[in-house]
Amino acid sequence: MDLKDLIQSYIKIRGWLKMIPSRLWILVAAAFIVGLLMGGFGDTENAESHAAHLAALPSVEWWTCSMHPQIKLEQPGQCPICFMDLIPVESSSGDTGPRELRMSPAAIALADIQTAPVRRGVARREIRLSGKVEVDETRLGYITARTPGRLERLYVDYTGITVQEGDHMVELYSPDLYAAQEELLQALHRTSQTEQNQIFGQTSALATVNAAREKLRLLGLTDNQIQDIEKRSVASERLTVYSPVSGVVIQKNVAEGMYVQTGTRIYTVADLSRVWIIMDAYESDLPWLHFGQEVDFRVEALPGHEFQGWIAFINPVLDTKTRTVKVRISLPNIDGLLKPGMFVRAVVHSVMGPDGRAVNPGMAGKWVSPMHPEVVKNSPGKCDVCGMALVKAEDLGIVNMSENDENPLLVPATAVLQTGKRAIVYVRKPGTTEPVFESREVSLGPRTKDHFVVLQGLEAGEEVVVNGSFKIDSAMQISAKPSMMNSHGLTGFQEDHQHD
Repeated sequence: MDLKDLIQSYIKIRGWLKMIPSRLWILVAAAFIVGLLMGGFGDTENAESHAAHLAALPSVEWWTCSMHPQIKLEQPGQCPICFMDLIPVESSSGDTGPRELRMSPAAIALADIQTAPVRRGVARREIRLSGKVEVDETRLGYITARTPGRLERLYVDYTGITVQEGDHMVELYSPDLYAAQEELLQALHRTSQTEQNQIFGQTSALATVNAAREKLRLLGLTDNQIQDIEKRSVASERLTVYSPVSGVVIQKNVAEGMYVQTGTRIYTVADLSRVWIIMDAYESDLPWLHFGQEVDFRVEALPGHEFQGWIAFINPVLDTKTRTVKVRISLPNIDGLLKPGMFVRAVVHSVMGPDGRAVNPGMAGKWVSPMHPEVVKNSPGKCDVCGMALVKAEDLGIVNMSENDENPLLVPATAVLQTGKRAIVYVRKPGTTEPVFESREVSLGPRTKDHFVVLQGLEAGEEVVVNGSFKIDSAMQISAKPSMMNSHGLTGFQEDHQHD
């Protein structure tokens, strides 16, 4: 019993003495003295027993709080934050590092610690996308007025009509067209009147005729229409405008009797023999998507039909509202089953390489048009659409795996402790009598269904903890060692607070 306890006992007994009759005071005092003597001997024995117990403990390196492991004191006592009794932290035996924790087999069984090996394997994932069938923008045609005039007749008077190249579309009255015809007829008349021996005059007259013909071509007349005008030798007040493309009229912008100006759009014609499938991909799925990957999809309106295509384009701009990126498939629509606006559900079977990027071995050695990536050939040449020279698929950034490349390194997802900035796994060190677990920071790639792709930090064959990682991490925190929440351990924590 120390001095403080003696004083408190004296104060209590003094209060009791006031309540005791004076004639019993001598007996109480005698009993108190005897009690002190006996208690003193007992406390001496307890103190000696406590000292012997501390001496029997293993070497204590410091004292810490189980609730606040950042506390590190050289002597036992109470936590200055929560006033709990401090617990001793035994000194390490010298064969474990600052990021290691030794556990007995009994502790491992109690904590249900389970491990699994890190291995190399094929990282596969199914990416499910949804989208719609849309018109191929490269196969849109517009029929516009090339000269001011009035629409006397619309041969195509509603949308949805299929037209072929050369079909009549509009009958147009235009004073400018009438004047251009007269110029051609007058130039022909002057040519016929020019004498054959006047070489300069004949050449000038022919140049005027050719200029008048070219003017009519620029105004939208065909060669047959120009020849008919020359044969009749009479200008026509009305001329027919023919379709320059084949397809389906998907938009009609005018009505009969309207006046139009140069550039007024009359019809929009779409060639639906080839369509686009535009799908929305979330930004988390982008590492698994790449140019040239095969896509299987189904259309809600066509149950039982399965379609296949390949990714021809990935939009480089992210939609900030939906957090998605447009992914495009281009495929033929010979039978016309796919109609713009149909809803589509697609699946991409993606495979990832050792560097954490989607791979596409099927595109190795292919030649692609940089302007129209849907044009892919097995040998060099020119683009069928724009005439540009084809380039190798590798030069466009398409990732391919060679035969010598290894599969990516995979770690079970349950083995990873993520804090937002760091990813930690606990590795069981081989060759130790008692199990020793080491905390290891790793760099992760994308996640498959049950695994992460490991870019750095682990080697194939190492054993990682897949169950009980949080329990080991808690023990690391109590031991003031680097853990999930504190990458520097106790020393780093104290230094951080000293700077505050």
